[in-house]
Amino acid sequence: MDELKEGSLKNVDQGELGEKSVFDEIKEEQEEEEEDEEDLPHSEFLDIFEEGLALMVQDPLLCDLPIQVTLEEVNSQVALEYGQAMTVRVCKADGEVMPIVVVQSATVLDLKKAIRRYMELKQQREGGVKHISWKYVWRTFHLVFNAEKLEDDKRKLKDYGIRNRDEVTFLKKLRMK
Repeated sequence: MDELKEGSLKNVDQGELGEKSVFDEIKEEQEEEEEDEEDLPHSEFLDIFEEGLALMVQDPLLCDLPIQVTLEEVNSQVALEYGQAMTVRVCKADGEVMPIVVVQSATVLDLKKAIRRYMELKQQREGGVKHISWKYVWRTFHLVFNAEKLEDDKRKLKDYGIRNRDEVTFLKKLRMK
């Protein structure tokens, strides 16, 4: 009788081992899908990502952003929408106006860093000058708002009276001889 029980247990075990459970089949399918995703070449993955990004940029909130948008630019645009950031229009001597987004509590140094980042992104997208010496730029030019130089990097923009959509200009420093 013990032999009969052992034999039937062996048959049950073999039967269970011989058949795949539904869970095993699902697990195998998931592993195959993961392998297919891993086999996706980098260029195809980038194409899929860029298509999704292009769809996202069609949203009315993000329509002003370039197609090759960065996460930083998306976050800035969302912060603008929620009133957590402001746009400072920085005017260059050649007439170009750069819309620079900074947080509401930004300092002059934050504005300078944002200008630098804006220019770096612009150069990456358009080509052009490969390197700008920002040490030279800030030694040669002032940022000016309402005829007042923004000289103190630690001072907040609001302390100078700068609000959303106000214009700040680059002004060449005069050399003393």
